[in-house]
Amino acid sequence: MNNQLINRLNILGLLGITAILATGSVIQLVFHELPCPLCLLQRVGFMMVMFGFMLNILFGPQQPHYGIILFGALFGAAAALRQVSLHLLPNDLGYGSPLLGMHYYTWAFVIFMMTIIGVAALLCLWRPEKNPSNYHVKNMGKLVCYLAVAVVIINIVSTFIMTGPHVTPADPHSYWLLDQFKK
Repeated sequence: MNNQLINRLNILGLLGITAILATGSVIQLVFHELPCPLCLLQRVGFMMVMFGFMLNILFGPQQPHYGIILFGALFGAAAALRQVSLHLLPNDLGYGSPLLGMHYYTWAFVIFMMTIIGVAALLCLWRPEKNPSNYHVKNMGKLVCYLAVAVVIINIVSTFIMTGPHVTPADPHSYWLLDQFKK
């Protein structure tokens, strides 16, 4: 497979996962639906996937980078599947509002599985470059990496504001740091 196409697919993958993580932040900040501990673990999985894609964009596609993506997707899929299994009983409304008919954690599971399948296909088709020293990062790749880092920072800061140095409550209702200012 053409390495230029693989680079574009890595940029597209990073952009897609960044959009998904940003959607979680928008749901949290705009609709005031705070993430539960399993939601936060899924976000960690997305961040691991993003890190693997970023390594591919910045240093060229390599099998260890795809390994990081696969580990992140497996980790996130396990957390998402656990959360899906908690809400399988009849009349269980789930956690949070549905988005296009499914909850965020169900979407997360589907997307993690699509990531695993997509990366497995890329690994089957990918051939290492003969001269990897010719690899140059394009401006679009850098821009998407900066956007990804910004979304990760937003998630880390919002999680700290929500939980502080404490364990995340099973069903969070407020931001710990903001509650400290109300006292």
